[in-house]
Amino acid sequence: MVAPVIQEMDLELSINTDYLEDIGDPKPSLKKISEAGFTYVHWCHEWDTDFIYSESEINRIITLLEKYNLKVLDLHASEGKKNNWVSKNESLRIAGIKLVKNRIYMANKLSCDVIVLHFKREPSNESEKQKYWDILHKSLNELKPYAQKHNVKIALENYGHEDCHEIKKLFSEYDSNFLGLCYDSGHGNMRDGLKTLEKLKDRLVCIHLHDNDGKTDQHKLLFSGTIDWNKLAKILVKSSYKKCISLEVSMENANILDETIFLSKAYATGLKFFKLVENYSSNI
Repeated sequence: MVAPVIQEMDLELSINTDYLEDIGDPKPSLKKISEAGFTYVHWCHEWDTDFIYSESEINRIITLLEKYNLKVLDLHASEGKKNNWVSKNESLRIAGIKLVKNRIYMANKLSCDVIVLHFKREPSNESEKQKYWDILHKSLNELKPYAQKHNVKIALENYGHEDCHEIKKLFSEYDSNFLGLCYDSGHGNMRDGLKTLEKLKDRLVCIHLHDNDGKTDQHKLLFSGTIDWNKLAKILVKSSYKKCISLEVSMENANILDETIFLSKAYATGLKFFKLVENYSSNI
């Protein structure tokens, strides 16, 4: 049996850097995140843009993290607005591979061992399925040696309204040293996500925790929607996930205008879930 996550760590919480904005200077957010008590961040700036981080920019981020006593838990890599690692257009696919490699390199420089990727699901049109899988396999095969050279795993994120058929297939084709699962609780809540998580819990390497009403992706604070947090905690302690509790929340749907108050409430809900997980860990 996999050791419970909480027995292997002290109380540390992580939050996404883009709780307010996902572009621009991250310095103000990092300062407030640190002041709220978080010790880790899920790097989410530029997560869906074609932006390439330069060496100087990465070094500046390292300096900021050190200044505010923060560490990077994982990094949301970019699928790009134009350049996409699974694009049907070969030139855009190649540019998308370059974009993902930039994030792998960045993750390594930030002492982070997981990047998260989105990808489109299998088309319903039978004539397009083979091309879809050919592109997906081609890109993953190109990324694998680079990721392993930099000691970074790729975590494929679950979407809403689906059973992760594609992720399950890829897990049967690539080993856990390369591909893992990022479980997004909000996406999962829009269908039977916890059933899927139970089946894939041995490949779990990253978590994005937030709440919603089960209908749309809202990134609300934990315990403010319809997610069964008790059930999620029970699965988590038996999973391969061994890092800290990590939130991916947004001020947009929180009805809180003050950043300090929002982050304080976010920390409180993260702490509440931490204690829930800790309780189930002690009973194993």
